[in-house]
Amino acid sequence: MEEQEVEEEIEFMPKHTVLVVDDESAIREMLSISLDAADFNVLQASNAQQAHAIIVDRHPDLVLLDWMMPGTSGLELLRRLKRDELTEKIPVIMLTAKAEEDSKVYGLDSGADDYIAKPFSPRELISRVKAILRRLGREDLVEPIVVDKLIFDPLSHRVTIAGKSLNLGPTEYRLLQFFLTHQERVYSRDQILDYVWGSNVYLDERTVDVHIRRLRKAISVAGHENYVQTVRGAGYRFSTKLAHA
Repeated sequence: MEEQEVEEEIEFMPKHTVLVVDDESAIREMLSISLDAADFNVLQASNAQQAHAIIVDRHPDLVLLDWMMPGTSGLELLRRLKRDELTEKIPVIMLTAKAEEDSKVYGLDSGADDYIAKPFSPRELISRVKAILRRLGREDLVEPIVVDKLIFDPLSHRVTIAGKSLNLGPTEYRLLQFFLTHQERVYSRDQILDYVWGSNVYLDERTVDVHIRRLRKAISVAGHENYVQTVRGAGYRFSTKLAHA
């Protein structure tokens, strides 16, 4: 069973996921159709609150965010995303009728990665999305991550230690990816649950402990399990600086 799961993980090359946030259903549908035709997975939200829940739960690769929405504006949501270390790196393209240069600069200074004024061409928007995804987001995980004899290769979805392929389940793979891309910092069980499982999945925090044990067992070659460290009363940390008891 374990080998079957690993084989499926290696073969699976996920599409990029784009979240469309706009209070106008016609615009959401138009963008969704264009993105789907360009081979993206598409999520939709009609307001900032719904969008934030989806972002934390699903971790889209990019957000198309309308500036002007009833209630919490797109700009306010953008600032909230950029203040949270778990969402700050998600690229955001602002969609707005505000064409003035000052508004554009204001949006970019607030953390937006690009800015498109309405009305816009769907073809132009798709080109902008692809350009940002080449530059941001997944680009961070194009090159293999090497820690001692461990090699995490995101393109082949393969993890090896000293040349030997590891049998990692999907959750342990995501957990290892999280640790390798967030090294030397302590994360609580709740933070790890949010990132690896999603905030809308209600699991006991001890679920993290179970998968940490499985991950340590899977990478227990030449002492690599010691890099996944328990920080008493705080959570877990991945560190190449071995802790001394």
